[in-house]
Amino acid sequence: MEKKVINTTKAPDPIGPYSQAIKAGNMLFIAGQVAINPATGNVEAEDITGESTQVMLNLQAILEEAGLTFDHVVKTTIFLTDMSLFSTVNAVYGKYFTKDFPARETVAVKGLPKNVNVEIAMIAFFP
Repeated sequence: MEKKVINTTKAPDPIGPYSQAIKAGNMLFIAGQVAINPATGNVEAEDITGESTQVMLNLQAILEEAGLTFDHVVKTTIFLTDMSLFSTVNAVYGKYFTKDFPARETVAVKGLPKNVNVEIAMIAFFP
């Protein structure tokens, strides 16, 4: 099986030794994305709604670079610094999916990179 790195300037550069996404066979594994604005390299969101929106836009940019959409996502993992943020993040997240929602788990964590409140990773497939 061949492994291919997927990278786009429309999503933030990795902040460590990892790739934005890896295509392996007919699967795409997207690294966890946080609310970094790719144009500035900074977290500019002022609240959890803004953070969640930027995360989803970053994920969307990576999916598009791979030629996919949110309809191809089969699994997501959401990391939150506080479970009280769940309903707000869920409301933003839900706007990006229309049917056949992916499997998902949401995990509370002590901290996330850049002191953000939400990080989301995805797995998608190539039809």
